[in-house]
Amino acid sequence: MSAPKLKAKLFVHAAIRRCAIEAMPVVVARKGDEDAGTILVRVYRGRDAYDIYSQARDAAGQLGWLKANGGVPVTEDRAEAYVARAREVDWDLWVLDVDSADGRVPFIDHIIAG
Repeated sequence: MSAPKLKAKLFVHAAIRRCAIEAMPVVVARKGDEDAGTILVRVYRGRDAYDIYSQARDAAGQLGWLKANGGVPVTEDRAEAYVARAREVDWDLWVLDVDSADGRVPFIDHIIAG
């Protein structure tokens, strides 16, 4: 059985706070359902390079993050296209934009191998 999931709005507020503690810019680019929305994180790494993380569960049912763009950063156009496609499928989706030159995001702690 999988562990319970925090409400989306509470998770987003906690993520913003974690970024603020480390003086890392973060913006809610799109607001989703406050209770059950899935969260997508677009990480700007500078020089038109983005990483995209989406929430997923691993084989054991533990909630984690899947690097949606694989191992290679994508351009802003490709990142925006990915978000647009994801929003077509899931209107409850939250999108957080984080600026992180080294790609590290303080609230992404369990990355699922893809």
